[in-house]
Amino acid sequence: MRISALFLSLLALVAQPAAAASSPNLLSLEQQLSSMVSTKSADVGIAALDLNSGETVSIKGNTPFPMASTVKVAVAALYLAQVDNGRRSLDDTINGQSARSLMRRMLVHSDNRATDILLADLGGPAAVHDWLQANNLKGLRVDRTISELLHSKRDLWDHRDSSTPVAMVELLKRIYKAELIKPESRNYLLDLMAQCQTGKNRMKALLPGVPVEHKTGTLDGLTDDVGFITMPDGHRVAVAIFARGGTDRPRTIAETARVIYDGFKAIFTWPFGNPALQK
Repeated sequence: MRISALFLSLLALVAQPAAAASSPNLLSLEQQLSSMVSTKSADVGIAALDLNSGETVSIKGNTPFPMASTVKVAVAALYLAQVDNGRRSLDDTINGQSARSLMRRMLVHSDNRATDILLADLGGPAAVHDWLQANNLKGLRVDRTISELLHSKRDLWDHRDSSTPVAMVELLKRIYKAELIKPESRNYLLDLMAQCQTGKNRMKALLPGVPVEHKTGTLDGLTDDVGFITMPDGHRVAVAIFARGGTDRPRTIAETARVIYDGFKAIFTWPFGNPALQK
């Protein structure tokens, strides 16, 4: 039996990796974000996911960006997963310090040395990378320690130690849904992210009074912020914003977070939203 050329073409299309696409209800928000970032000099990647409805929006969602210190969310998640299965404890002493203290320094103050101590105890970057892959988290790469990353020649388009915005949001979603770590560990991690002391001019800057749990990342020419924004009804939106090159990247992230917040709030709040989603 001969297979038609059309059928073969359809098979080839199905075999292609899916492009990051915004949900139909969020196309207006996608247009707002696209219009905004088009006026910026930085290369900006965005993804946001409503953790209740599953609705998503993205700009350059499948483009890899350097994670910088946002990788610390993955390091923390792996350590907490091993706490959950009894292999480790937050009271373990590592290099004369408790894991709890190291975790706090890593997430609240973005301490690079604390990160590398935890990373070494876990088995190095390969251990985190392999854990992500084993959990089918594609689009994230962990290749170097923080020290190695900082001492390497800067290349903001290097795919090592990178994540796509969509992949980072997927990691955040699976943490929040307690698919990678238990609810108790999830709550502990979010509590530390809520106390983050870095990047106050980024995701939180134009959201006064709005609860935000986040982790920043910074390199020369790169500014990142990823985490959770709480909506007025208490549910969360997972957000990843990466910006490289150009100027005024923190302001770009702040404006992006505000547009995302306002967009999700308008779309999923009656009478502006889809009535079917209000049932």
